[in-house]
Amino acid sequence: MTGSGSVRVWSATEATDLLSAPTVDLDLGALRDVPVLVINDADRLTAGTTAVLDGLPLVSVGIAPVGTAPALDVLVADPDAAAAVVDGVMANPMAAVTCCQVLRHGDGMSTDGGLLLESTAFGTLQGGPEFARWLDGRGRRARPGEPDPPVLVDASGDVVRLTLNRPRLRNAWSAAMRDALVEALRPLTVPGDDRPVHLTGAGSAFCCGGDPAEFGTVDNSATAHLIRSSGNAASWLDRLAPRLTVTVQGPAVGSGVELAAFAGRIEATAAATFRLPEVSMGLIPGAGGTVSVPRRIGRQRTAWLCLTGTTIDVATALDWGLVDTFLD
Repeated sequence: MTGSGSVRVWSATEATDLLSAPTVDLDLGALRDVPVLVINDADRLTAGTTAVLDGLPLVSVGIAPVGTAPALDVLVADPDAAAAVVDGVMANPMAAVTCCQVLRHGDGMSTDGGLLLESTAFGTLQGGPEFARWLDGRGRRARPGEPDPPVLVDASGDVVRLTLNRPRLRNAWSAAMRDALVEALRPLTVPGDDRPVHLTGAGSAFCCGGDPAEFGTVDNSATAHLIRSSGNAASWLDRLAPRLTVTVQGPAVGSGVELAAFAGRIEATAAATFRLPEVSMGLIPGAGGTVSVPRRIGRQRTAWLCLTGTTIDVATALDWGLVDTFLD
């Protein structure tokens, strides 16, 4: 398997025998140095075998046609595609396994329940060694004060227009931007207000993801979890989803993808791209993406985006259902 070194590819028969052993939990998993299991012809696995996989702390990668093995975490077409997933898992196994556990068990959860699960897992990883390593490699940053409001609000017409407004920083998602967006969204949920809401970003990008200068700045991950779970813009976007249109005119990265995916309608230009890089930072999506993105493209494709960090273009996003309309 190109690029994945010693990781073995199991046949469906071998995997069934392996997963049928009563000691399977003692042999497999991130803490057993086996954070990923690659299975060829995964569509031949029995329901009992996939049920065992569901409870193991590892990433299950199936090589099989699309749609044939829904219980696995990721489904790919060939060994080379599996290798790209394996490389992502091996680089940050704690984050990778946690990401797939959240996607696996959050499937079908309510929005509030899914956001709580995501935030708890995100906070746990903030205290882990993989995120610490990423922080050390990134170095500390600081931002000067910004005179312009982080979100522009135009509620003067029949459509409420909201604009993420840090164009110099490609609309990096900050605490101030989050708070300003929540402040703008909150009154729009009042009964009787049925105006359409349109969200876009100023400049060349919709949102390049979380502001790197703010990662790791909260004193402890428990406090960060409480801030995230009480002040997240995701729940407000979800409430307004039937009335909400998002226009993505350039890169949407991390939280930019996650928040946009809550909208009932996403429009995108030819310059739009989409990427979820959090696992490479030792984290998982933390702005609601484990809830919003799988609802649009399914958890297997979401996991693939997270584990490989691949950037997809607007054509792929449209084909998958991450985007609803292409804007010429």
